[in-house]
Amino acid sequence: MNASEYDGPRPRAVIAGASGFVGRALATALSDDGYDVVTVGRTGHVTWTDPAGIARLVDGAELLVNLAGKIVSCRYTDANRDEILRSRTATTRALHAAVRDAARPPRVWMNASTATIYRHETERGNDEVDGVIGDGFSVDVATSWERAFFDGDLPGTRRVALRMAIVLGDGPATRMLFALGRLGAGGPQIDSWWFPHRRYRGIGAQPTGAPWSRWHRTRGRQKFSWIHIDDVVGAVRFLRDRDDIAGPVNLAAPNVSDNRTLMADVRRIARVPVGLPAFRWMLDPAMAVLGSEPELVLKSRWAVPRILTDAGFEFQHPDLGPALDAVAEMRRPRARDLFSA
Repeated sequence: MNASEYDGPRPRAVIAGASGFVGRALATALSDDGYDVVTVGRTGHVTWTDPAGIARLVDGAELLVNLAGKIVSCRYTDANRDEILRSRTATTRALHAAVRDAARPPRVWMNASTATIYRHETERGNDEVDGVIGDGFSVDVATSWERAFFDGDLPGTRRVALRMAIVLGDGPATRMLFALGRLGAGGPQIDSWWFPHRRYRGIGAQPTGAPWSRWHRTRGRQKFSWIHIDDVVGAVRFLRDRDDIAGPVNLAAPNVSDNRTLMADVRRIARVPVGLPAFRWMLDPAMAVLGSEPELVLKSRWAVPRILTDAGFEFQHPDLGPALDAVAEMRRPRARDLFSA
C-alpha cells in the first residue's frame, strides 16, 4: 500500500514491530484514540526492506513508536546474540534516517529500550536520574540501542526511550509463569554456581563486563521489576501528551517485588499450594532444552519509575498480586489455556 493513502483527517501513528502482544495492544489503543495506525515490520503496511516506503509513512506522521527487535527469550548463541543486537540497532537507525529526512517529522518518537540496562541490583532501586548502568551482553545491547536512538540532532521530534520492565499480560512470559505454577514447578528460582560460559560476555563497539559468566547469592530474593500491559499503553498515551518529557523513561510498576513473592502469587492463581525451587544447576540445562536463558529469571532487576511518578502518572496496577489477578481475568474464558500453555 502507498503511504499517501493514509493522508487524511485522522492523525497517523506509525508502529514498528507491532506483531508482539505489546504492539497489538498499543495499535488497538491508538486506533481507539482516533489514529490511522500503520505498521512497519517483516510484514505490515511497509517492510524493513523498503526504506522509501518507511520514509513515506514517517513523513507527516504524528506519532512514531518502535518496538522492533528479536525476542530475547532464546539461547544466547553467537548467532542469536548478533541478531538481538542487530535487530534493535539496525531498525532504529532505519527509522532515524526517515525522521531526519522527513519534511514533516513526527512530533514524538518513542523507542523501546529495556530496564535490563541497569546493573544486577538488590540494595536500591534504579531511576532514570541516578540509576547505575550495568555491564555484559544484555546491558551492551540496551546501551547500543539507546545510542542509535539518541544519535544526532532531530529538532522537530521529541524522543523518549521506553525502558520497559517485564510486561505482564496475555503474552508468552506470563503464560509460561502460570504454566510453571500449575505443573508444580512454581517455586523460587535460585542462583547458584554453574559451569562458567561466555554467552553473557559483552557485545558491540564497546563491549563491557567479564568474559565469563558470574552468579549471585540471592536465594530467590532477586528483585522483579514488572509492568502491566494496561500501564504500558497508559504510559505511552501519557508521554505522548507531555511535551516536557524526553530522554529515557522507566516503564516499571512503582512497587517492586521479588522472585519468591512472584512465584507465590503464581501458585496462588494456579491453585497449587507448593512449588519446587529451581537452582541454576537445574535451570541452565532445562532452559537449554527450552531454548532460553536463566538470566531472564535470575538477574535482580530493580527499576523505579521516577519520571512517570514525578509527572503525576497514575498506575492502574501498582501491586504485583492484583496485577497478576487482572491478567488471569483478561483471559478468563480461556483460563484453562493459560494454565496449560
